[in-house]
Amino acid sequence: MESGARTYGGVSADERKARRRGLLLDAGLDLFGTLGWQQTTMTAVCQRAKLTERYFYESFADLEELLVAVFERVAAEAAEVVLAAAESSDTQARPRARAAIAAFVELMTDDPRKGRVAFVEALSSEALMRRRFATIDAFAALLGDQAKEFFGTGPGSERRLRLTSFMLVGGLAETLIAWLGGALDSTREQLIDDATDLFVATGEAAITIGGGG
Repeated sequence: MESGARTYGGVSADERKARRRGLLLDAGLDLFGTLGWQQTTMTAVCQRAKLTERYFYESFADLEELLVAVFERVAAEAAEVVLAAAESSDTQARPRARAAIAAFVELMTDDPRKGRVAFVEALSSEALMRRRFATIDAFAALLGDQAKEFFGTGPGSERRLRLTSFMLVGGLAETLIAWLGGALDSTREQLIDDATDLFVATGEAAITIGGGG
């Protein structure tokens, strides 16, 4: 029998490995999202997860790889809640945009650890910065698809819409950093409403304004 198929107490080796990886991801979120990854040690992660370093290296090469994995889990959760909110909302542009933005903002602010990992820690990690850019690209493409669904297309709109989508998604990320840091005098609901108005108006303008391709 292969080692991955061995079971103890009804739990396979692969299942135990996945559970240990989950514990390390949970510990990483807690520490990276409070202390920051540069202030976090492997020893602290292992102590928080109640695992030895042997089990850390079973899943991750180093702390930065764990940081990227924590980010990817947060990003996947964000994509899931945003899509679910949009699909279950009113079919009109503004209600759908508000539902998606609210789901994203609430995820990142109900648990500020997720907001810190998603937006702040990339500033000190080149690997995470690259992964963050790829994620913004994916969210921008999603936003662009939604805008085309509601507003159609016009002359030069593909180019403008891609530019606009990057500006809106990246701008929302920077706005959340500022809001979490106390730099914006807005309630969370005001932030969501204002961001919604900007998303809808700017997305529509990118499609409908004239100009060369």
